[in-house]
Amino acid sequence: MRRLLSLLLLVLLALPARAQGREEAQILVDQAAMVLPELVGDLDPASRDQLSLLLRDSRGVLICPHILRAGFLLGGRGGGCVLLGREPWGWSAPAFYGLGGIGFGLQIGIQDMALMMLVRTERALRALMEESFTLGGDLGISVAGFGATLQGATTAALGADLVSLARARGLFVGASLEGALLSARPGWLAEYYGEALTPRQVVLEGLGRNPGADRLRTLLGRITAPAR
Repeated sequence: MRRLLSLLLLVLLALPARAQGREEAQILVDQAAMVLPELVGDLDPASRDQLSLLLRDSRGVLICPHILRAGFLLGGRGGGCVLLGREPWGWSAPAFYGLGGIGFGLQIGIQDMALMMLVRTERALRALMEESFTLGGDLGISVAGFGATLQGATTAALGADLVSLARARGLFVGASLEGALLSARPGWLAEYYGEALTPRQVVLEGLGRNPGADRLRTLLGRITAPAR
């Protein structure tokens, strides 16, 4: 009986931590759903249509709603991200990642940036399935930026493995996000879905069920739906 009570106590003590982890994961999903319309809404109509076409033909999308960058000579950046895969049946549930890094040199200021990366190829999506991935550090994965207007964005974006679109608040002069490390958060996956899952199982195999992600998946579906 004493051992049973001790085991029950350990379970009860673990519940708040798991609940807190699920709450943090849900907050990140909700933030991604909030920032997605802002990222798309900032584009002019022609660029918005082009982005929809690119996204419709992509294998996945990575959304980082808040990347904080700050520094004076030595700078740092960090934030949370969600990755969703696109299959013929629709968008997958999200896998969770953390993005961080440091840089040296001429950089000063503070900035809050929202980032969306279109995963255009299968090799790029599978590269993101690794335990960690360095933006711009994999010589086999090309990255292009989606410009504020259609001109200058189309040609480079169509041939790139990853296409980035960013929206920033604040002033920051210095290094870009190139070299930032993207790392999977397996603990968040287990807490959010109630079972031990890998990013590959969630994004590529369609496993993982949580109604808290339905809004984000629905928004992506609307953006990628063909115009009538």
